[in-house]
Parts: sequence; structure tokens; C-alpha cells
Amino acid sequence: MKKFELLAPAGSLEKAKVAFMYGADAVYAGTSRLSLRTRAEMNSDSLEETIKYAHKIGKKVYVALNIYAYDEDYKEIEDEVKRLNEIGADALIVADGGIIEIVKKIAPNMPIHVSTQANSTSLHSCEFWKNNGASRIILARELSKDKISYIMKNKSKDLEIEMFIHGAICFAYSGRCYLSQYLSDRGANCGDCSQPCRWQYKITAEEVNTPGSIINLDYDEKGTYIFSSKDLCLINQIPGIIDMGVESLKIEGRLKTEYYLATVVRAYRQAIDDYYNSKENWNSNKYLKELETVKTRGLSEFYYSDKNNQDIHDYSGQNENLKYEFGAKVEKVLENNLVIVEIKNKLSLGDCLEVLIPNSIENSSFTIDELYDIETNSKITTINPGRKGQKVKIKIPFNVKKGYIIRRKK
Repeated sequence: MKKFELLAPAGSLEKAKVAFMYGADAVYAGTSRLSLRTRAEMNSDSLEETIKYAHKIGKKVYVALNIYAYDEDYKEIEDEVKRLNEIGADALIVADGGIIEIVKKIAPNMPIHVSTQANSTSLHSCEFWKNNGASRIILARELSKDKISYIMKNKSKDLEIEMFIHGAICFAYSGRCYLSQYLSDRGANCGDCSQPCRWQYKITAEEVNTPGSIINLDYDEKGTYIFSSKDLCLINQIPGIIDMGVESLKIEGRLKTEYYLATVVRAYRQAIDDYYNSKENWNSNKYLKELETVKTRGLSEFYYSDKNNQDIHDYSGQNENLKYEFGAKVEKVLENNLVIVEIKNKLSLGDCLEVLIPNSIENSSFTIDELYDIETNSKITTINPGRKGQKVKIKIPFNVKKGYIIRRKK
């Protein structure tokens, strides 16, 4: 059985390091202006550093240039393609045919991955992009397993297929939405979405040609969230996806926290590896349990198993799975089980913490018995994160390493 790529988001260099530590084979990142997450922390310098770090440890970085560009954007696009080729990006993720032509002209040896924004929903579409320079297609997220299976069985052997398996889903078709531009003059297809699909609305709807066809909306004091979707989660479907031969399994979330990344990447890494090692004993429950420790809008398989699935909307606007929060990140390991951590939320004596261990779905738990001020070394009882990068010293009664993520049970 061939190995499949687990592809994780990287909104910053530090997030890329976390993704790699917890099992990602590759990450995808954006440029500062020409991807669909321009508000991520990745800039030109940190992107170059991320690529160098990844190559040093045998991993890959794919860079998104997946905006739909205007003519005035192309000088910057040409300069960026030249730069990304020089610093060693492993592939460019592109949606716009014009940008694809620029990549082929300026960097003819650069692998081209066609973004999900291109809405590739058929074998014919995949082969069209291959014939025009693509080495990989990132499928539209609206496809069922039967349609994906058909593509996998009939595609060209040298064409790779990538699909989303987890993360936020746009209300719009494959993310191509004009609502943000219309309501807040921030173009979603140019990387500046204001996420109006998550806003509160008060709507009365009736199809004019069908009298009485009122859409029943549940309201509370905040209105309703008719445009907001649940989050994609295909953990239960990992065996079938692997058996189909999909080359790359992709997690969404360049703006998510390091805790989110560690949890989700680790769960899918272990699910994939465990299926390789023992098909007969594979069970998704323990991986799903882990995925449910991070905030979601509810989980759905969307149309993967059922093209008529209606359980895809998040009408409440409320996050689910709030039993845990990002507690800290290990910064330095000292002697006598003392560890310096960067705090992410309030920590106090008596708090129950869990360390997420790479290469294992199991967690190591402990209670905070000792807490020290990092500057005075005096004992303290509680600490709040007053500034970014604030650190504290705690005692962890087992071995940990720099970069490990710690969660706090509420």
C-alpha cells in the first residue's frame, strides 16, 4: 500500500513547525497578498524560512497564489512567481488560468496544483487542467465518494488528486463567494473575506412562485445564522479514502491556533498510520474523540457519503466542544522536570493539563502542583496571559520536548 500525504495548513512559521511535529508530511502557506488568507501571519521572510526548515527535515511547502487576479495584479504576480521559484517552493497552488500561464512561462519546472477554487468536479475538468500544465488537482469539496472514486479509477496515472478531509467550509460553492465584497467591500476571491456567512441575520423567506413555501428559521435574541455551515470531518471515511488511492489528504485552517493544528493533524496522522498497520482493528472512535476537543461549528461529512445530506448548516452560531482550551506551549526543558512554557490561557495551581504527544493518540495528564514566575523564580498561584509570548515555569512529571502543545481542561 502506498503512503499518502497528510497536508496541513501553515499560517506562520511556528504553525508549520507544530504541523510537522504532529505528523504533517507537507504544509501549504500563502503569500502576504496573493492567496486567499492574506490575514495569516506568513510574510515573505517567514515563508522563505518555512521552506528552508521544511526541506531540512525532509518535508514540503506548497504556496498558494490562488486569488482571481485583475490585470493590475500581474506585475506583482510575475515578481512573486520568480521569487518563489528561487526560494524553492515545492509547488504553487493556483486557481486562475492567467496565473497558471505566468507560472508555466516564468518557472516551467514548478509543479502546479489547481486550487479547489477552480471547482474541479469531473474527470474531464481534471484532465483539462493536466493538459494545461497541472500536476495535481485539489477537488471541489462538493463531490461524493462515488464521484471521487470514478475520477481516481480513470484519471491519468501521473496526475495527483488532493481532497479536503477536515475544516471549515464556505457557504458558497467551493468558496467562490461575492457576499463579502458586496457587504463589506472586502473581496473573498482576493484573500480578504470578512466572513459574512458567519454573521447574524433576520430573514423571512418565501419562494414567490410557490405560495406558502416559507423557510422556517429558528431565531433567538441574536437572529439566525442561515449562511453558516458546519465543519467538514471525514475521519470515519479514512479507510475508504485511502483505498481509493487519493494522493493527498488536506486539512483546512491557516488562521487556526497551534492547538487546533496539533490536535487535528495528530488525529488524522494516527488514523492513517493505524489503518496501514492494522486494517482489521481500525476504529474511528478514538480519533473522533480527539477531534471533538477543539472548537467546531458542529461536524458534518457534507456530500461525501450522501449527495442529499441536509445536515450541513450551523444555525446556532455557537461553537461546540468547549471542554478544553489551549493551555500552553513548551518553550524550554530544564532540569528536575521543570519546564518553561508560553501560556495561552490562564493557568493556576490545581489545573488539570494534558500534553499532546506526537506519534501517539494517547495524552499524558498532570495537575499543576508548582508554578514559578519566570523572572523572579518565586512561587505563584495563578497567571494570566497579559502579553504575547508571556512565559511561566511549571513542573511536568514526565519527559516533554520543545514545541509540545498543552491543553487545559476547563
